[in-house]
Amino acid sequence: MDNLPIIIEQIYTAPVSKVWEALTDKEKMEEWYFDIKGFIAEEGKTFDFDVEDGGNLYHHHFEILEVIPNKKLRHTWTHPGHSKGRSVLTWVLEPVGKGTKVTLIHEGVENFSDAGDGFTKENYIKGWNEILEKWLRNFLEG
Repeated sequence: MDNLPIIIEQIYTAPVSKVWEALTDKEKMEEWYFDIKGFIAEEGKTFDFDVEDGGNLYHHHFEILEVIPNKKLRHTWTHPGHSKGRSVLTWVLEPVGKGTKVTLIHEGVENFSDAGDGFTKENYIKGWNEILEKWLRNFLEG
């Protein structure tokens, strides 16, 4: 597995403020992303949530590292119980005309090499593409 980060870019026909709410407002996140109990976009806060996929349950834990309203959200992304590895996700928002460019950067997925086949870089790329191309796009533009 290479050590290059995953970088996915999408442009949405929605203002930056709407995209920011989709990424940081708990109720809006539940509509398109995951139900993250008690979520608040505040540096130092930690959260846990579970995702079922293909009959498997994946536990996620993350800590908010950086919040720049309407510009950047950065947090850790770990899988306790599956791996001791740690990765970092950065969501960057930029106005583009009347829309918003979202760049997702996932660094450190190679740190999950101890977690098995479900945690490959290819699986992360597939998952993040689906989340950005379908889930978030349908929420913002649907």
